[in-house]
Amino acid sequence: METFIPCQEGSAEIVFFDLETTVPNRTGQRFWVLEFGAIVVCPRKLVELESFSTLIRPKDLSAVALRSSRCDGITREVVANAPEFEEVADKIFSLLNGRIWAGHNIQRFDCVRIKEVFAEIGSPAPLSVGIIDSLGVLTEKFGRRAGNMKMASLATYFGLGQQKHRSLDDVRMNLEVLKHCATVLFLESSLPSILNGSWHSTPTITTRSRSSTGKLTCREETSRKSPPTSIGHQRTVPYTRGSLGKMTERVKNLLCKAQGSHPINNLLKHSVLR
Repeated sequence: METFIPCQEGSAEIVFFDLETTVPNRTGQRFWVLEFGAIVVCPRKLVELESFSTLIRPKDLSAVALRSSRCDGITREVVANAPEFEEVADKIFSLLNGRIWAGHNIQRFDCVRIKEVFAEIGSPAPLSVGIIDSLGVLTEKFGRRAGNMKMASLATYFGLGQQKHRSLDDVRMNLEVLKHCATVLFLESSLPSILNGSWHSTPTITTRSRSSTGKLTCREETSRKSPPTSIGHQRTVPYTRGSLGKMTERVKNLLCKAQGSHPINNLLKHSVLR
């Protein structure tokens, strides 16, 4: 039977949240919040304790596009009957206030939008006790091995599927990306001389071609299209996708037990604490 470390009474919980907004296409236009989604996570067990999401009808409905290029995108029709921000402000405040805020690029975008929408209705904005911006944390600790470090790129790198650009789906994906990055860093720290820096190497591909004599010959080619070699890209390991997921879960449990050298703590300690 597995033993989990319980959440300590009174310890600060982490709320991962995400906003979907309109995108201004000319000078003078503003952002309108169209959706809010959040999950409350226990930092000791990394499990979801609570979730909430809501569409939000902007005061200027004409700012919302009639059509979306994404299959699950938010359109004018989708938010036409949604509550306005004032109607859900209390719930959002209760989720965010007094907790650690987490998200991807939230310091530059989501935190700013939250302050704006609460100011517009004349209410005090919620306050965080700390901020974990996974964009900055992962860029520093995990490196740019996943490319541009956008959530979509990180999800593709780890085989987590396509980013949906819907708030609740995106925050859950954000947490899974952090778990995967922490696992990779844990494994690399276990065998630093072997695993550290291996993702910098250029992958080679063995190909076969026929020589002038008609015999098959083998040669190695460097593929420019191939992504950097890393733990996330090793497809030759003898595990199916399902069993690899179970292995990741077991590693996560080990991380939770390793109180002295918790990899996720190594990520979180680089967050901004207030």
